[in-house]
Amino acid sequence: MSVLTTFCHRSPAGHWFSMLRRNARLRKEYLYKKALEDREATTFEKKRKLEKALADNKAIPTELRGEDKKLRKVLDLADDRTKEQKKAMDDEYAYLGVKDPKVLVTTSRDPSSRLNQFLKELRMLFPGAQRMNRGAYIVKDLMSLARNHEMTDVILIHEHRGEPDGMVVCHLPFGPTAYFGLSNVVLRHDLAEKPPTMSEANPHLVFHGFTAKMGLRVKTILQALFPPAKQAGDRVMTFANRHDTIAFRHHSFVRPKGPAGDGHKSKANEVTLTENGPRFTMRLFRVELGAIDMKDVEVEWVLRPFFNRQREAMALPEDEEEATEKPKV
Repeated sequence: MSVLTTFCHRSPAGHWFSMLRRNARLRKEYLYKKALEDREATTFEKKRKLEKALADNKAIPTELRGEDKKLRKVLDLADDRTKEQKKAMDDEYAYLGVKDPKVLVTTSRDPSSRLNQFLKELRMLFPGAQRMNRGAYIVKDLMSLARNHEMTDVILIHEHRGEPDGMVVCHLPFGPTAYFGLSNVVLRHDLAEKPPTMSEANPHLVFHGFTAKMGLRVKTILQALFPPAKQAGDRVMTFANRHDTIAFRHHSFVRPKGPAGDGHKSKANEVTLTENGPRFTMRLFRVELGAIDMKDVEVEWVLRPFFNRQREAMALPEDEEEATEKPKV
């Protein structure tokens, strides 16, 4: 056994050194998959052009002549799993719905009492989540701690003059990281009616208006924070998107008893709905293909509010028109 191996096995510093080597190795594997994906993208594009030409009974494109025989063999062997290109993005949430997430929620440094209260209520939104006082932890040490405890996601809450104004959702170990702005934050004790005791059962999730490519991406990021719900659950959380502004609401409902109760299909107007809180509005402004502590990460999407006209990123144009269309009287 070498001196380095003995050092790694027998001392805490050696264990930390071993973890660094493991993270570096995993990062190299991730970068290799990304590079492999870029090389395969060219081949999949050629296969798509050849398949379209054969389906339309048209001449083979000039740039594909000479390699069409090889591509035809690949097309003949394609099945449901190999027909579409598998991207590194698919590996990020490979265990979505299979393993329950482990979420760590924390704040920026020196939080106010209102931010601490919001953090407590936010922790109860995610079943099995853990709340941590930020203290003097820097981001690098915070992410290292989360990885060592096998956390799947880290949520950071920021504030401005005592009002929560930002939320960062980072998926571990290698991202993605979504940056949201928060506004219109209403805590439980600020609601008009006193809310009931908050249940910590796995909630049902309702997503509305996430139809575009980036909308589906954000939906996956948010959905990965929650474990699958049970059919008999009485807790529901709504993420409603309109003009790239996401309104969050948290409710509990009571089914009618007896006929048309639990064992039968309940009518919507017979279900009692109660808001539990908290409520807030989210605005996505950045998505990065990496964790918070990584440098030189690729930016997948960024909000550009200074453009005169920017298309909605999370909903298709026809869906936005339907949402804004007023009902006829």
